[in-house]
Amino acid sequence: MLNIFARASVSRVTDPIGRTLVRAGLTPNAMTVIGTAGAVACALAFFPQGLLLWGTFTVWGFAMLDLLDGAMARARGYGTPFGAVLDATCDRLVDGALFAAIAWWCFVVDHNNRAAAAALICLVLAQVISYVKARAEASGLEADGGLIERAERLIIALVGTGLHGLGVPWTVEITLWLLAVLSAVTLIQRAAAVAKAARAVAARQAAEPPVAPDGPQAPLAGDVRPGGAQP
Repeated sequence: MLNIFARASVSRVTDPIGRTLVRAGLTPNAMTVIGTAGAVACALAFFPQGLLLWGTFTVWGFAMLDLLDGAMARARGYGTPFGAVLDATCDRLVDGALFAAIAWWCFVVDHNNRAAAAALICLVLAQVISYVKARAEASGLEADGGLIERAERLIIALVGTGLHGLGVPWTVEITLWLLAVLSAVTLIQRAAAVAKAARAVAARQAAEPPVAPDGPQAPLAGDVRPGGAQP
């Protein structure tokens, strides 16, 4: 949802930064890799050690670099298919590392199995929601939108860890279960969108006139002369 409502406002801030970075010689792919490596490293280093505030702010900072690679591609005037695949792959790595690290903290540090279960549910649903969209687009179908996308997942998860790091109890478990429920709703929404798109494609195909097959056509009965000769 934030991708729909906040994209223009965010672009006004990130596009000048993207132009500056391109002039400095950085590429969008390099920015993607830097942000991913930093976010994964900080998530795995800080959350399992119970350093929730450090993990929250460092992961959030590196995740914000994901906004700049798109701005840099716009400043350069074009993107590439490889860049799109790299960006999507790195997003999945960050999501997996973040929720795995939070689950580890819940299991080992906080000894809260309920919150750990919620973190694992969020991890799985985050991957499946993204996969549904990718697989649908590969099949020529649309599966955009939904209640919770990647930006919302990061905000909700990191708000919970940040507040807990400031001493507010139960915020990690509450935000994880909230995110799990909203992610399940989003998965249902995307599955319904894919089904609707598939029905629309099938209806268009059924309404199109049949295409004559290629190759030689069999002669009509009236065109055959005695002896088998054709006119």
